Amino acid sequence: MTRLLKIVSALFLTTAAAQAGEVSTFSLENGMDVVVIEDNRAPVVVSMVWYKVGAADEPPGKSGIAHFLEHLMFKRTATLDEGEFSRTVRLNGGSDNAFTSQDYTAYFQRVSPDRLGLMMKMEADRMRNLEMTVEDVETERKVVLEERNQRTESDPGALFSEQRNAAQYLNHPYAIPTIGWKQEVQALTREDAFDFYQRYYAPNNAILVVAGDVSADEVRALAGQYFGPVAPTPGLKERTRPQEPPQTSERRMRYSDPRVSQPYIVRSYLAPERDPGEQNTAAALTLLADLLGGSGTTSVLGRALQFDTQTAVYTSAFYTGLSYDDRNFGFVVLPTPGVSLDEAEQALDDTLADFLDNGIDADQFARLKRSIGASMIYAQDSLQGQAQRYGAGLTSGLTVADIEAWPDILSATTEAEVMQAARDLLDKRRSVTGWLMSETIPDATTDSNSDQETAQ
Repeated sequence: MTRLLKIVSALFLTTAAAQAGEVSTFSLENGMDVVVIEDNRAPVVVSMVWYKVGAADEPPGKSGIAHFLEHLMFKRTATLDEGEFSRTVRLNGGSDNAFTSQDYTAYFQRVSPDRLGLMMKMEADRMRNLEMTVEDVETERKVVLEERNQRTESDPGALFSEQRNAAQYLNHPYAIPTIGWKQEVQALTREDAFDFYQRYYAPNNAILVVAGDVSADEVRALAGQYFGPVAPTPGLKERTRPQEPPQTSERRMRYSDPRVSQPYIVRSYLAPERDPGEQNTAAALTLLADLLGGSGTTSVLGRALQFDTQTAVYTSAFYTGLSYDDRNFGFVVLPTPGVSLDEAEQALDDTLADFLDNGIDADQFARLKRSIGASMIYAQDSLQGQAQRYGAGLTSGLTVADIEAWPDILSATTEAEVMQAARDLLDKRRSVTGWLMSETIPDATTDSNSDQETAQ
């Protein structure tokens, strides 16, 4: 990059960063935290309510209840008829939706700024005044089960992912799928949903994030008016979960299904998440995942397996750094036709060993940092993205200071720190390796390294 281009790029990034919204925070007397991201570039506002509860916080035997309740929240309240919430949003020119993860459940609306008060009024209403009939519960249970049939039961890759995830965690509830195990979802009741709702859907377990063409004073007044009177849940403590014991032995699994047209390998390792006050390791792992498998043309795995040896048609690396507890770092390899899974896995092992021996290409590392920095700037163009950055971070245990420090921490991470993170992580004895395959793959039944087989 020429000196002039570097200057222009730096000016562009500085200008784009200056356009990002100013962030203000405050709390209501009932314990609800509020984050306001002022961004006046368009007459639009995104309002999100994030609950600090997700699938990993469900009672034993009630898997899927967090996601199930998300569906029921769109039914009725003491003042709104069935479906009236979303109809009202649409009639006011907006859109709304919700999503559930292992660590949080979030509800959002995108509307004109002059409709923000109405959105808060309805959201505060369903925070404590949800109503559901037995028929509502039966209907939504069928919807959730059909969703599971379509997204999981009909997809060998999704079933494979569930089994791998269960093998990754011996003790932590991250082993349980967000949508729930089918037999437990079938048994969920109205009482289960209400118990979960009444405990966790409270202002002292929620974060309101508002991004867009508003001021902090406006949001403070509206939040106080609508959410301020909502009663908190007394005695609600910080969540604690069972933690994983140290992994001392490699775990392996095979998943066979005749519907599989493209066999592939996934290997994963338990990896530290972004911790409050200590995000350096997570930053190194974020960069490591991009270096090893972020691009099919420039990454270490892409160059070695897709181009140099043509062992694979696709490679990638992934890292789940934004979570409440330790999550996953891993690799995916889809072998070229005629290359066995055993050969593809050996090629993966050889490439990782070579990387640990030879280190990082300095030019590639510099390009990667510029690319990540630019993508973070471009993300500021999305109000939804800005709100989600803070909501997901705060419900995953981070502070506002941690979230705002993240770009600088990534930028300051060195090659040496990334290599140290790689050496600490890439120990095959602490890995889970899964093969997804058709029952007709001949080498799948003869590989001496496989310890167990799970068949659909």
